[in-house]
Amino acid sequence: MKAHDSFQRTARRATMLVIAASLVACGGGYSSGGSSYSPPPMQPQPVSGSVFATLGTMTTIGSTLDPTEHGGNPYGLTIAPVTAGLVTAGDLVVCNFNDGATNTQGLGTTVVGLHPVKGAAPYRIAQSSQLLGCSAVTALPDSSIVATASQANSTVLVSPTGAVSSPFSANPSAEPWGAITSAYHGTQLLFVSNAANGTVDRITMSGDTQTSFTEIAAGFSVNRGAPGSISAPAGLTYDASIDTLYVVDTNSNRVVALAGASAIGKDGVMVSGSSFTGASASSARVIASGAPLNGPISSALLANGNLVVGNTLDANGTNLLVEVSPSKGVVATKNVDTGAAGAIFGIVAVPATITVTTSNGYNGSTTMSVISNVIYFNDDNTNTVVAWSQ
Repeated sequence: MKAHDSFQRTARRATMLVIAASLVACGGGYSSGGSSYSPPPMQPQPVSGSVFATLGTMTTIGSTLDPTEHGGNPYGLTIAPVTAGLVTAGDLVVCNFNDGATNTQGLGTTVVGLHPVKGAAPYRIAQSSQLLGCSAVTALPDSSIVATASQANSTVLVSPTGAVSSPFSANPSAEPWGAITSAYHGTQLLFVSNAANGTVDRITMSGDTQTSFTEIAAGFSVNRGAPGSISAPAGLTYDASIDTLYVVDTNSNRVVALAGASAIGKDGVMVSGSSFTGASASSARVIASGAPLNGPISSALLANGNLVVGNTLDANGTNLLVEVSPSKGVVATKNVDTGAAGAIFGIVAVPATITVTTSNGYNGSTTMSVISNVIYFNDDNTNTVVAWSQ
């Protein structure tokens, strides 16, 4: 591990003495009996430029195969925020798109968890026909999991104890495909995209209960493909600090930002090719389009406000992660699997703190903290979760 290049440049005659990294991927800050993983410091120095440039270590956390049913092809990935029921704070929660008996895409019905340490074994959280074709998962504050079950045509709730219910069944689900939840000014928001009709919905929550439903965008391109070849709005990521929802527009090889997402009204954004209409059309803009994006399907928010986006198609057979700046577009790429293309689906990123102590040769030692990142991603070639860290 090493300090950020920017810190190295500014440290006068600096000699590295100690680097103590509290990275979740390495176990620091994680406790099986704790209530949460270590948060970043209150006033850290943010990573500038490319986050990818600061990362160098790939660590396989463990298998995502359900320990009983053996379903694989991990699609959805999220992190449990608190310890409750079967899950421990910081655990990686995965849903599988394939079943174990036939390994058929779209027949997966299982949700599993892994502790975020190298060599972790998966444990079952839930199995249910209501999870058929699970494509995305996102965690509510109590560690309940919202899952999109594309083939069951339902958005479902999985409690930390493994109970499965459908509190969103009254909504006009249309092959729900992507999901993300976050609090904004005290209100819990859940965004869901649909693969059958290219819409994006906003659901407000009170605890685990829905309080309102609004279809905020429509017209994203879809291909109505069979499981394993679906192209539709996906990879939802929400930046609560600027109230912006990012939509990975798979079929159009682009990423779209929807500003003021908490307040967009019914069909406020209508997508028509490269144009946006509707009452909130001005809130929509394309932040990256075209190569190297190729069948992008997943994304996560990095500590500096950039996105990490995962491709599923590549003529050269690579599995690219793409770093996208909302203001600068693509700033970096990384091939994270040299096997068959189309292996990278669910992605999450968490901030971690690195404490660096240096000696300047004049006034003794100086200690500072910086934000690092750990990027976790599902690798469908190996049915594993992998951590990319410093």
